[in-house]
Amino acid sequence: MCSARARRLYTAEKTMKKVLVIDDNPTIVELIKYAVNLQGSYEVIVAYDGVQGLEQVYAHHPDCVIIDVKMPRMDGYQLVRCLRGDARTADTPMIILSAMTREEDQLTGLLSGVDEYLTKPFKPSALNAAIERVLRLTPADRQRRMDELMRSQGEQQQQQQR
Repeated sequence: MCSARARRLYTAEKTMKKVLVIDDNPTIVELIKYAVNLQGSYEVIVAYDGVQGLEQVYAHHPDCVIIDVKMPRMDGYQLVRCLRGDARTADTPMIILSAMTREEDQLTGLLSGVDEYLTKPFKPSALNAAIERVLRLTPADRQRRMDELMRSQGEQQQQQQR
């Protein structure tokens, strides 16, 4: 006979959101895991390069993916484009968390299809807020955001040509 506590734990485990963390630095992975679990209770899955991350996405179907940019075998931008290009993963919420802080890097990340671009060092509260935001996005929200980004980039290019 199961105790009430055991049933609650089992139910909570079945309903926990899965967050996949993909970063080639084990120390950063541990910091992200700690930060993610400060605010919410998530099942955290890890991968240490882009290819392994891709495999973990298909094996675990995470609710959110946190991706570094500079990684061996497949960088974060390539991974995002690959996932967005596959109907099975196109709507998976994705956050880039990178040490690359230039505006051009952030724009490249957003244009690759990522939902949020955060920089390292990061605040746990900012990461958790980003996770909550991307988990609420609908495919229509994501498309609208991408359209606005493309329109804005087109306007900037036109102004530069004048």
